[in-house]
Amino acid sequence: MNELKFWQVDAFTNVAFKGNPAAVFILEEELNDHLMQNIAVEMNLSETAFILLRPNQNPYLRWFTPMFEIDLCGHATLASAHVYFSQIMPSVDQVIFDTKFAGPLTVDKNNNYLTMDFPSRPGKEIDLLSVPDHVMKNLSDVDPIYARKSRDLMLVYKDEETILNMNPNFNELMNYDGFIIVTAKSKSVDYDFISRFFCASDGISEDPVTGSAHCTLTPYWSFQLNKKHLKAFQASKRGGYLDLEIINDRINISGEAVIIFDGIMRI
Repeated sequence: MNELKFWQVDAFTNVAFKGNPAAVFILEEELNDHLMQNIAVEMNLSETAFILLRPNQNPYLRWFTPMFEIDLCGHATLASAHVYFSQIMPSVDQVIFDTKFAGPLTVDKNNNYLTMDFPSRPGKEIDLLSVPDHVMKNLSDVDPIYARKSRDLMLVYKDEETILNMNPNFNELMNYDGFIIVTAKSKSVDYDFISRFFCASDGISEDPVTGSAHCTLTPYWSFQLNKKHLKAFQASKRGGYLDLEIINDRINISGEAVIIFDGIMRI
């Protein structure tokens, strides 16, 4: 019987039960993909992260949703770094995770604050008429004013109230095979823009705080607001805050994280 140590972490928050929860497993030997997928289903969180410790090499990080392995995940990387720094290597203040799809990802620690070096994914502008009609009408009665497509479909709305009041029909959105970002400029002095992230086809209707989505949001809002440093709020029920900095084709995504509980899975 294998015993796998894991931690559940709330990311992009400094208080429990806010931000975005992720499970983090520390592995000393590789698991097969089928087992990791089953574990992600069992954890039933938007992402479960697996860190494989390798002698004389960078730790190897992978992320699984309950449905499939994902190419990039911000909050689970933040959660993984928090576990790595606090539980595995408390004497270091930087870790470089090797990944399957996104290349090496560096995370720096500054006290409780963690900064991830992620790729910019600005995507391409698309015609609003190319967005499926059932997506539009099942998000809101208000139409967006602009659209871009990277990994995710990003829809920009005129007013933040549209984002805050949005009550999507997730049963219908399951027919859209992809992730959807909705965003608007913020009226608050505390942050520059707000967003929400919908992933009905992934088995999780709304992701609480989505670091990878800000790889697309940041270059857009940086251009619109003529700012390199931005503050963002993801307006889910749990909510989360992100500090962002765009540097050429990279995005620094910063936030905090807290461990909620740990345990052992016996397989």
